[in-house]
Amino acid sequence: MDGTRTAPEGRSVRRVLVAADKFKGSLTAVQVAERVAAGLCRAVPGLEVEALPVADGGDGTVDAALAAGFGRHQARVAGPLGEEVTAAFALRDGTAVVEMAQASGLQLLPDGVQAPLTASTYGTGELLRAALDAGARTIVFGVGGSATTDGGAGMLSALGARFLDAEGAPVPPGGGGLARLASADLTGLDPRLSSVDLVLASDVDNPLTGPKGAAAVYGPQKGASPDEVTALDTALAHCAKVLEGAIGPRAARYAVSPGAGAAGGVGFGALVLGARFRPGIEVMLDVLGFAPALERASLVITGEGSLDRQTLHGKAPAGVAAAARAAGKEVVAVCGRLALPPQELGRAGIRRAYPLTDAEPDLARCIADAGPILERVAERIARDFLT
Repeated sequence: MDGTRTAPEGRSVRRVLVAADKFKGSLTAVQVAERVAAGLCRAVPGLEVEALPVADGGDGTVDAALAAGFGRHQARVAGPLGEEVTAAFALRDGTAVVEMAQASGLQLLPDGVQAPLTASTYGTGELLRAALDAGARTIVFGVGGSATTDGGAGMLSALGARFLDAEGAPVPPGGGGLARLASADLTGLDPRLSSVDLVLASDVDNPLTGPKGAAAVYGPQKGASPDEVTALDTALAHCAKVLEGAIGPRAARYAVSPGAGAAGGVGFGALVLGARFRPGIEVMLDVLGFAPALERASLVITGEGSLDRQTLHGKAPAGVAAAARAAGKEVVAVCGRLALPPQELGRAGIRRAYPLTDAEPDLARCIADAGPILERVAERIARDFLT
């Protein structure tokens, strides 16, 4: 068979592009693509299916780059509590994809341990330095899934900055230690940073501090109590003020810039390094080669674990759907759980969504058996759109 099938309303589907994010806790983006492809091809033998796992800058971003043909590099760096961990980054033709969750992610904390005041981004700075050592001229810095709320101070320290208390000693690691910050010296920053194109890739645009800031919005997810949220917010504001003494008024400008509050304020630290902020899914689609893959496709399948209101605000499926709609391509979505009405899906450019819970109402079974269920859902998509 030649892979050509007739879609509804007379459309001819020659190739399907699967560009979905992970189903968090169940399937990686690579596994989602594999399962969808298997289901489609079982229903339509010989169908041409192109897999392009995607990510929006959070955990899974490096895996998406590796699946797109980037080379894997590893470095031993400090984890969020200072223990040594192995972190990976991706590199191709001078472009590195660095994912902070590899070095400073929540998943690196021991089971049951939360450290909202002391978790540090130092290892993230070491990972950025490893990318520079490997020859990166452009660094796509994906942030998300962090265990930290230190405003990127740890990251900056690993790259040569000094954050000192009133006695001239380094402040303790983590956002809590920033309360003791008396001075900051950035003159020792790695000089290679001035010539690298650093792209802050994030799916959130929060400022550093305030009711929509890093501590208030994301601190509780990292175990911060209400009092600790207040302490962290105050410490981050104090850090930004001290940095004004080191780099001038642009520190205050960076603190209120979109993305400054991403990943516990590591976005602020990246902006201090000269990063330019871009929505994570947009930059990742560019890096992964989405445009040419989209050109080859007639139907696009995207998705993630939960399609909900957060999806509409910079998550991978929304970015994929927007790009596909602009190119005149039809989009359907797969998901574990669907919490959006059809009209909102339509406005996002998604013609129809297929939640696993339609095939298996038992949520626990849905999570445990997500792969086989997703294959059955893909077969249904094939019947609806390809035969």
